[in-house]
Amino acid sequence: MSAMLSAYMNSSLILRVGIALVLGVVVGLLGGQPVADWLAPFGDLLLQLLKFLIVPIILFTLMVGVNQANVGSMGRVGRKLLGYYVATTAFAIVVGLTVATLLEPGTGMTLDENAQVEVPENPGFVNVLLSIVPTNIVGAFSEPNLLGIIFTAIVFGIALLKLRESKSHGEQGERLYQVVEALSAVTLKVMAGVLHYVPIGVFAIVAETAGEQGVNTILALGDMVLVLYVALLIHLLIYCGLMRLFGVQLGPFFREARTPMATAFATQSSSGTLPLTLDAARRMNLPQSIYGFSLPLGATINMDGAAIRIAISAVFAANVAGAPLDLVTMVEIVLIGTLISVGTAGVPGAGIVMIATVFAQVGLPIEAVALLVSIDALVGMGATGLNVTGDLVGTAIISRTERKYVRTGEQTQRDGGEAKVDVAT
Repeated sequence: MSAMLSAYMNSSLILRVGIALVLGVVVGLLGGQPVADWLAPFGDLLLQLLKFLIVPIILFTLMVGVNQANVGSMGRVGRKLLGYYVATTAFAIVVGLTVATLLEPGTGMTLDENAQVEVPENPGFVNVLLSIVPTNIVGAFSEPNLLGIIFTAIVFGIALLKLRESKSHGEQGERLYQVVEALSAVTLKVMAGVLHYVPIGVFAIVAETAGEQGVNTILALGDMVLVLYVALLIHLLIYCGLMRLFGVQLGPFFREARTPMATAFATQSSSGTLPLTLDAARRMNLPQSIYGFSLPLGATINMDGAAIRIAISAVFAANVAGAPLDLVTMVEIVLIGTLISVGTAGVPGAGIVMIATVFAQVGLPIEAVALLVSIDALVGMGATGLNVTGDLVGTAIISRTERKYVRTGEQTQRDGGEAKVDVAT
């Protein structure tokens, strides 16, 4: 027994996660709903462990990151991030519309006019912006409100930086910074332990998903699922082209990114995967002053996979209704889809909210959402995987553009003697 446990602990994490994904699909399809119900608690435990780490890892990582940079560089990085997130989201919708228009998912299907679907309420763009400043810090941490946590970490991080730079309180600031840095290191140690449970939780979640969806659901709307994954693959290739253009090595990048990508695929949660995404960026030797800010923000507002899903869902609904989209409507979908990707941040069932909002704005039949809900998990898995990949790609690219501004000491930092991989050429 101890030999098996030792072999498990010493084997590659991505190998364990890969085996868990395959076994989960097989067990779920063979066992059906009873197996899904039995394994559900093991998957829930993984999600709870990852969510347990979200608050401390964002708070301490971002505060340390701010103190390794300066206020001016944060503004510069923030502008680059916003430009990247908006541009790639809009382009993702264009990719989705193009692929779906060529492959025509939903052609020949008909709508059930009696079908009903309960769509979570869209909080609106203004409310999301207001939620950035929490009225209660404890409440923001308990929800958790990622935008509120990011705001809190940046504000206190900047205050700590100013305290360290002041003549009267510099010594106190340095002592406090050492405490925050130590708490960040402790959080990473806790995460290292959680990583050993990730394959077990992934197996349970995938088996539960496969058991609930079943083969019939997959076959019934198989063309929609297939078209979505084709578009996701094309967008992934575009990421590869962008990284090569900016001098990011693909091999080292995907070697470290594959674990959060696979976990996001299984859990369908960008924010839940955030501890693993941050760990991957650390292993890539990306500057903490950049990834500590870009990844939490990206997990909230950067949704390239969800954007592709919006586009393909719109073409699917139009084909089912027998009224293919015209060019003007497609342009409208690109604009609306890009804007609401921020406006639905942190909403449960965000994918369905975004799709329903677009349908309502461009006059597509809302009944089609009921068809899409049945394959929500299947398309959500791929979309979330691409969301997380896009966050890491953007961080790697922006880190390349910031190399001349980042202090040399930060790039050569080591944590607990563990070597890191530099993805830059």
